Amino acid sequence: MINSIFLDYDFYIFLDADYSNHSISGLENNKKECVDIHNIYSDTGKMPETYTHENTTIQQLWWSKDDIDFEELENKTGIKVKTVSSICQQPGIFITMHKDIFYAIKSKEDTTNKHLVRANIYLENWKPGHIFQYEKNNNWTDSINWKAGEGFIFDEDHIHLSANAGLSNKYTLQISGYLN
Repeated sequence: MINSIFLDYDFYIFLDADYSNHSISGLENNKKECVDIHNIYSDTGKMPETYTHENTTIQQLWWSKDDIDFEELENKTGIKVKTVSSICQQPGIFITMHKDIFYAIKSKEDTTNKHLVRANIYLENWKPGHIFQYEKNNNWTDSINWKAGEGFIFDEDHIHLSANAGLSNKYTLQISGYLN
C-alpha cells in the first residue's frame, strides 16, 4: 500500500532545529535486514562496497508529544501516531534501498493485526538533486518537483530510497503508526 498525502502544517519547528549532533547511519542494519533486496537488485547479491558510513549518515531528530501535537498530526494524516522524526539529509548522502521494518514500534508493543504505516513528508519545495524513489506494483517511480507538505504513506511492503545529489540540505518528516 502506498498513497499520496498532503500535510498542511507549519514546518518551522523541524526546519529550524539543530541537527548537528544527531547523526546516524543505517548502513549496518541495511546490510543485515535487506539481503532479499540485495539479491534482487545488486549485481553481486550484497550491498555495494561504495556505500560507507560517510555517505550514508543522516541527521535525525525524534520528536515527542511534548514537542509537537501528535493528535493534530493524527487528524491530518489518518495515522494513529506512535513516532515522529525529521531528517536532514546533507548533499552527497544516500539512504540506501530498503523497506521500513518499524523497529521502534515493534520493539515496544504488539502490532499483530495492526497496519503499520509511515508518512514521509517533504518539508520544503523540491530542489535540483533531491531524489526519492519507490517501488509500487513492480514499477519504480521517481518523486521530484514536490511542494512542501506533499509526500507518501507506505507500509513495510514498499522498497524505497533517497538521495541528495544536490547542493543544499533535504528535509523530510516521518510520521509512523497505525493506519486508522
